[in-house]
Amino acid sequence: MHTEFTLNGELAALPHFLTSLAIGLLIGLERERNPGSRAGLRTFALVAMFGTLAAMLSEKATPWLLLGGLFIVGLMMVAAYSRVKDDNADPGTTTIAAILVCYCLGASVWYDNGTLAIMLAIITTVLLYFKTELHGITEKLSRRDLISMLQFGVLTFIILPILPDKNMGPYEALNPYQIWLMVVLISGVSLIGYVALQLIGQRHGAVLGLFGGLVSSTATTLVYARRSMENESFTNLAVTVILIANLTVLLRLAILAAAASPVILPQLLPVLGCGFLAGTVVMIFGWRKLSQQYEVTLPEIKNPAEIRAAAAFGLIYGSVLLFSAWLSDIAGSSGLYAVALVSGLTDTAAITLSSLHFYQHGKLEAAQAITAISLAFISNVSFKLGLTFFIGSRLLARQCVFGLLATAAGLGLGLLFI
Repeated sequence: MHTEFTLNGELAALPHFLTSLAIGLLIGLERERNPGSRAGLRTFALVAMFGTLAAMLSEKATPWLLLGGLFIVGLMMVAAYSRVKDDNADPGTTTIAAILVCYCLGASVWYDNGTLAIMLAIITTVLLYFKTELHGITEKLSRRDLISMLQFGVLTFIILPILPDKNMGPYEALNPYQIWLMVVLISGVSLIGYVALQLIGQRHGAVLGLFGGLVSSTATTLVYARRSMENESFTNLAVTVILIANLTVLLRLAILAAAASPVILPQLLPVLGCGFLAGTVVMIFGWRKLSQQYEVTLPEIKNPAEIRAAAAFGLIYGSVLLFSAWLSDIAGSSGLYAVALVSGLTDTAAITLSSLHFYQHGKLEAAQAITAISLAFISNVSFKLGLTFFIGSRLLARQCVFGLLATAAGLGLGLLFI
């Protein structure tokens, strides 16, 4: 009886070692396929289990065993690559880093972080496997794109933490921290679209509408409306980009709502979905005319993470908050709707975020917030229609009008059910 209890106690650690074995085999399988690697399937599996074993023994003896194991593994790999005399051979830094990560993942399994270790092992394998694709992405990113990412880091990790998180100003409508948090949110969503635009190049016309809509659907519409006037053969592609950019605004609003006020999503998504469905049906109906291929040009859109652009959005958002609070106080919900119609002409983000802000703080009902967001979108669609009529060609305007109006009408129909 005593022997059985002891045996069960020893075998209790077996799942940890099986998990670390699986992690080592996963990473090692990728390295085994690399001809320049000095460590493969067996080495990575053994190193992962060694990490688990070292962690277990360090609890029973001294913590230095775990650190010493890491040092031994690193020294072993450096020695293996130092024996290679070929100057053109792979220096092996990636494999050395991978095997050190593998050892640490094996150790983390012992400390009951198995799920996290498996997730990190998968991420590590992905990074190792997609070497060519990752190099291709870095080559496509310009210095301007890298600066965009750094500026977004400044917005998020330097400016945001130092702002006071308290309500101030008239109606206590202004909270510097919350305002800048919305700046970070909108800059992040726009930056994803901006970088994606640079990466896809000039080959995928329809996709330009998707990412152009994430950055600025109004700017995308303006650019392609002008191009249709310069070259009428460009019109079909311009229609595709403009309609997809307009539909992407609805996806963008859903993303903003999910981040700023997820509680409202069950009521907001059906409304946005009605607009998206109606616009998509009309666009697909005329897809044969819109699917022709043309050489395309990336729209000239400013970096959304620039400090100046972020500050400008913060100023607009703060102004919309202030005016919305003032007009709501003196005119009720109709005052907010008036702000939505005006501010939504060029951009829907500020009024959307301000409506969600008031809803979160109990100053608006869900139906009122959704109505304000919808009115801003319909106002924005009206402005884009004006751009296609007054800046684009007649053919562009005729082909865009049904898709844009269908999206707005679908959204208006969805409002009847809230």
